[in-house]
Amino acid sequence: MMEKSYIHNGVPWFDQKGETVNAHGVCLLKEGEKYYLFGEYKTDDVNKYIGFSCYSTENLSDWYFEGLALQPQNEGLLGPNRIGERPKVIKNHKTGKFVMLMHTDDLKYMDPCIGLATCDSIDGTFEFQGPLLFNGEPIRRWDLGTFVDEDGTAYLLIHEGDIYRLSDDYLTAVEKVSENIAPGGESPAMFRQDENYFIMFSNKTSWERNDNYYLVAKDLHGPWVNQGLFCPEGSLTYNSQCSFVFSLEAKGKNVPIYMGDRWSFPQQASSATQVWLPITVVGKTCLIPEYWPVWDSETISKVSIEGIEEPLEFQSNKNGESVSYTFNGSQVIVFGTSDCHSGYADFLIYDELGELIHTAVVDFYSLVPDSNSRYVSPKFPTGNYMLKVIVTGTNGVWYKKDGTKFGSDDFYVTLQRVKVCNED
Repeated sequence: MMEKSYIHNGVPWFDQKGETVNAHGVCLLKEGEKYYLFGEYKTDDVNKYIGFSCYSTENLSDWYFEGLALQPQNEGLLGPNRIGERPKVIKNHKTGKFVMLMHTDDLKYMDPCIGLATCDSIDGTFEFQGPLLFNGEPIRRWDLGTFVDEDGTAYLLIHEGDIYRLSDDYLTAVEKVSENIAPGGESPAMFRQDENYFIMFSNKTSWERNDNYYLVAKDLHGPWVNQGLFCPEGSLTYNSQCSFVFSLEAKGKNVPIYMGDRWSFPQQASSATQVWLPITVVGKTCLIPEYWPVWDSETISKVSIEGIEEPLEFQSNKNGESVSYTFNGSQVIVFGTSDCHSGYADFLIYDELGELIHTAVVDFYSLVPDSNSRYVSPKFPTGNYMLKVIVTGTNGVWYKKDGTKFGSDDFYVTLQRVKVCNED
């Protein structure tokens, strides 16, 4: 039986309509009894801004698409042919307003600027206000994060390790409290545990994953000390890039939760996934010692899903080749291997009348080989269904500005087994 508080890592998540949750470079807030997830609303054809999405949930498992929190603008920083990335929303408890900061840019990443938007409610439509200013000038940087301290003071985090304190209303930057503490670092994420501040960074490898690292300090002004990696070396941060740290109330205490992206260029909308894991903190050390494919957010514990397992051995790199599996139940989990020789696969589920009721695109690429769940279907009424997996003959390949090539060198799709679950 599938528990509602379970978080599945590295697989597509689905909303109330069975559509893939399209939110990347995310942040998470809790307002009332709901959690709200904000992220980049991607396309599968071109990397440009088409909006920032908002999803809500009561259990971090069942997601509801609220709509676009911030629409494309007719002109300006988020106008046509612009980039919009890493939206971070913070609530100002003094004014009651919600403030969103984001990276804006042109399509060649040559015109970076931190943008600002506001809204009176967390699930409303944000209004773009223009650039965030410091000393009267726009902050022309890119990768960003945010952090709100226990006293309500908010901070903007920037790649390379600049930290700005925001004004009381969060609408301007008023102090640069640290500068260049992580040369070469991007995608900053910060949390506080007791008397220590922790800030995470990834290295610059385009959409590819790498071994992320962290620094620690007792004061945001520093000194900051590089503590090295927080995941096992060579795991490439469990094939993810840090994006945000959320403080989750569980088991009577606040547990920092790492939130990372598994990018899937170019099919970011349909195939990029999330990796969320609890962080263990001991003094000035933080680590994520083990990858949990699925875990319970109420008990903060690794779990194994109950169900009937059967082999489903399949490997092919030929466009159009497929494998089918019929099952009786309410949900199917498919396990397979990802590696640097793999590509995309279409996953289709048909009901007993032969009607197509669900589709998803799954990325089997990873630089570090990984054998885990690749697809967890939505929950259906218990019945007879057929799963079909089709090799698309496509893969993810991309280039850095300097021409360095990244991505897969083949189109393999490799399956191992399935698990059928039944809620009755």
